[in-house]
Amino acid sequence: MTVQGVQEQASSGAMGLAELMALPATVNVTTAARALGISRDKAYALIRSDCFPVRTLTLGSTVRVPTAELWKLLGVEGTYV
Repeated sequence: MTVQGVQEQASSGAMGLAELMALPATVNVTTAARALGISRDKAYALIRSDCFPVRTLTLGSTVRVPTAELWKLLGVEGTYV
């Protein structure tokens, strides 16, 4: 990635590779949305319509997203995990 690409990514609020790889085992929907480059509202809409691109874990009123599944979807699992 170029310097300009890194700056654009940072200014857009998107998550960089180092930050993505440092995530805990599960993350909240807001963090998963950032990793995917979508808004929190869009992520919740996809979850409600059962169209979120990875499995979610509902624990009472809390929704968590397994980080390993985000890595797999984003194509970084084989290289860094």
